[in-house]
Amino acid sequence: MHQHGFSLIELLMGLAIAGIVLLLVSPAFAALTQANYREAAAQSLISGIRHARTIALTHNQNTVIYAINGDWAQGWRIILDLSGRGPQDSSNPLLVEHANGDRVPIVGNWSVRSFVRFSHLGQPLMPGRAFQAGTLHLCAAREPVSHLQVVLAPSGRVRLDNRKAEQALCAEEKRLKAATSRAALSASRT
Repeated sequence: MHQHGFSLIELLMGLAIAGIVLLLVSPAFAALTQANYREAAAQSLISGIRHARTIALTHNQNTVIYAINGDWAQGWRIILDLSGRGPQDSSNPLLVEHANGDRVPIVGNWSVRSFVRFSHLGQPLMPGRAFQAGTLHLCAAREPVSHLQVVLAPSGRVRLDNRKAEQALCAEEKRLKAATSRAALSASRT
């Protein structure tokens, strides 16, 4: 009589081999997933900045793209800056909002830390009329390393760099988020 199935030992051996393969593959899969999240967040941010500049040019009006709750990782909003006060004035019309999954830490240097303002000519300008240029770093989730950089030039041109480098801003962001979560946890206990 011919047997048409697997014995218990064959089944257990197959499961053990599958488990070992899964253990070997899962870190690589997690790294690939994080890289995909970073790439998608960078493309979204570049698209948003370019869209804000286009709106400024087509509407002949100052436009601001700013981080939701001061955190680019949460997403961004584009507004027409009719009053000149940017996101502080709630009467400025909201044009576009894009929420992120907060999976990728994004930090910027001081000039683009929380917003980018475009003049009616499409030039990135600070509130005091000085040019605005800077870099937004897309950081690794578990180490202070910038994998991708969204670079804003004084001309308004935006580009993506992919130089993996240690970045102090990424380490600072991790400390700030940890302190914020500890404060929220202690506040919820009281």
